[in-house]
Amino acid sequence: MVDKQRQIVILFGPPGAGKGTQAELLSDKLSLYAFDTSKILEEGFKQAKNLTEDSPERFIEVDKEKFDILKEKELWTKGVLCSPPFVTYLIKEKVKKLFEDGENIIFSGSPRTVYEAEEEIPYFIDLYGKGNIKAFFINISAEQTIFRNSNRKICELMRHSILFNKETENLSICPLDGSKLLKRELDTLETIKVRIKEFQERTFPIINVFEKQGIEVCEINGEQPIADVFKDILLKLT
Repeated sequence: MVDKQRQIVILFGPPGAGKGTQAELLSDKLSLYAFDTSKILEEGFKQAKNLTEDSPERFIEVDKEKFDILKEKELWTKGVLCSPPFVTYLIKEKVKKLFEDGENIIFSGSPRTVYEAEEEIPYFIDLYGKGNIKAFFINISAEQTIFRNSNRKICELMRHSILFNKETENLSICPLDGSKLLKRELDTLETIKVRIKEFQERTFPIINVFEKQGIEVCEINGEQPIADVFKDILLKLT
């Protein structure tokens, strides 16, 4: 019998839709583990910075196929989605551990492709139960994506994303943890346009996978103030 207290919340949407921000807010409010695939990849690639062409550790084998960490990092820095089996492997391993630890999870930006969704969603259902999985599509325009990502800064320590407005445009230190604010490698105009195209062609179609698995996707207006987006999502969860 599935434990009704178990819960998975999945947020997806275009780059800059505020998935990470909402995940942090909901994580604090509902005691959910904030699972940010971008951060997991970023941290993994950062740890792999000393890998060379001759390093045997540069390969991960998934279903008898080897994936090169250095090549995956190259895709990531160009704004192209990493190989779905590679990403799915990392996600399943982490989710299994979190489930065993009794954690409930909120995903921001994962799954990212139809392949990942087809592999991950049944896995999540087996662990947590279909009725305990909620999905939200936070929708913003391409113009908003470009504006938000072009001006976005993150902090060096905790990788918080700082919303761009008149009050924050001249900030150089994160008000949350005091570390230096930086621009991400992914936030160049050229890379942002690639990421928009990747989202439209490879991520948006996962809505069909959710529907086939019997999970309703609730669309949220992501161009509202952060507090209103949070309120809309919370209303559907409680």
